[in-house]
Amino acid sequence: MAFRVTPRLVGEIVIVDASGKLALGDGTARLRQTLRGLFDEGHNRIIVNLAEVDYVDSSGIGELVTALTTARRGGGEVKLLQVAHGVRDVLLATKLYTVFDVHSEEAAAVSSFG
Repeated sequence: MAFRVTPRLVGEIVIVDASGKLALGDGTARLRQTLRGLFDEGHNRIIVNLAEVDYVDSSGIGELVTALTTARRGGGEVKLLQVAHGVRDVLLATKLYTVFDVHSEEAAAVSSFG
């Protein structure tokens, strides 16, 4: 399955719905392009919905960390939503699960921006 990303606006928060394998190549390139475009448009409060992402490799993790760093430099934040078990295991193994603000429900993730 090809990696897909679909951004949508909820108030002033952008939710990026992702699906497929977030891995070196098409997956990371699509995510990078989408997030850079959002940052360039002035969006820095972003939620990445990983409910339909069934695999992530080190390149995918790198893209998420880069996005988080970029958002924080601009006074924003990147949060994760509905992290699937396989992705959660990678985040736990790399100790990044505690670096990201992770939510299981969209409404809670959106309201967490305050």
